[in-house]
Amino acid sequence: MSTLPSAHPKERRIIFGNVSEPNYAPDLETYLKHGGYNEAKKAFTMKPDEIIAEVKAANLRGRGGAAFPTGVKWGFIRRDDGKPHYLCVNGDESEPGTFKDRIILHQDPHQLLEGIIITCFTLNIHLAYIYIRCEFTHAKAILEKAIEEAKARGFLGKNIFGQGFDLDVYVHEGGGAYICGEETSLLESIEGKRPYPRIKPPYFPAVLGLYMAPTIVNNVETICHVKHILRLGSAEYAKMGTAGDGGTRIMCVSGDVMRPGTYELPVGAVTMGELIFDICGGLKPGRSLKAIIPGGSSSKVLRADEVFKIKKPGPDGAMVEQETKLLDIVLDAASVAAAGSMIGSAAVIVMDDSRNMVWALNNLNQFYAHESCGQCTPCREGVLWMSKISTRMLAGGGHENDPKMLHTVADNIAGRTICAFGEAASWPTQSFTEKFAEEFAAAAGKN
Repeated sequence: MSTLPSAHPKERRIIFGNVSEPNYAPDLETYLKHGGYNEAKKAFTMKPDEIIAEVKAANLRGRGGAAFPTGVKWGFIRRDDGKPHYLCVNGDESEPGTFKDRIILHQDPHQLLEGIIITCFTLNIHLAYIYIRCEFTHAKAILEKAIEEAKARGFLGKNIFGQGFDLDVYVHEGGGAYICGEETSLLESIEGKRPYPRIKPPYFPAVLGLYMAPTIVNNVETICHVKHILRLGSAEYAKMGTAGDGGTRIMCVSGDVMRPGTYELPVGAVTMGELIFDICGGLKPGRSLKAIIPGGSSSKVLRADEVFKIKKPGPDGAMVEQETKLLDIVLDAASVAAAGSMIGSAAVIVMDDSRNMVWALNNLNQFYAHESCGQCTPCREGVLWMSKISTRMLAGGGHENDPKMLHTVADNIAGRTICAFGEAASWPTQSFTEKFAEEFAAAAGKN
């Protein structure tokens, strides 16, 4: 198996620690030589409440997009409620610009299984699913082999580690639909139904999840971090990040940079500028920065020449609102949110001055029009309208009121759908038409 390139000095590879080693292979024996399953064994010597407390104290936030505190989510499950509990690991990874979980699935599957074991023991779960998209055929084969290896050694199945705890793990292959990255849609898909998202409330997964039983849905990277919280201790893990956002985050950088790829960085340790110009080698020769999408295609675009008002600690430690340029924004959930976007799945898409922003938005609009599940009328109709309008503008048939019409349609989708797909599809249109109004006006002035 291939390994990642040498780490940049600012990286701290925890999740990618094993796959950075020369000739690291995804088999059980290699994983055991690197300390594999030690933390799972340690978990069985701890009380479940102690593990939850560690995860909370570590300030681990979900790495799938919503950035919800993992320990808080786990706390919604009552171990002794007499109901079956389930874990669903979201490996669908369908957000454009995101390509981190696949590396884990391909090259270090036992790390994920160890995180699953710890999570399931903590929450009294005896059946877990790893949900992956149908394009991940190689990942599915690797995962299923890893599960069989773990079963053969007594790490999965009956009486794990001789502790009287049973756990089965299955890989569930989805149909390749973007909507299945939404947690309740994922649950519907596992149940064999059309993946329409559920209405919340009442169908919060921790209350009424898979088969209407309490269920935890976490992203692949999130579950892997659990192992390292037990290995390092919550205090050491939390110190790597910022207040309320601990550990490392794998940044997926694509677009107009010299060294696109995945970089595992302590949360909040670098700014947007350091990521692009130091770690990723800067822009292509002769180009200047135009815009950044900081958290996957569904997050709002940020313009290079914008100035943001972001609260930062002052000399006396009190929070003071300061003017901050795009390249000075710290890469943590709070700072990116304060700039008007979100860290999301940490998929940073970089665009230089060669990019036509009407083309860029149309590319996204076509994607979301294709991926809408069709359950909600505003989304089903609206995303298609946005795609048709931006396609017409790009083809030279724009009308004067098209930019306003695009924004109006987006406004009437966001907040009016069952799941967050409405916002995911609307935010690019809202932000692109606002931030690059001059380009959209030019494209609309053809007729």
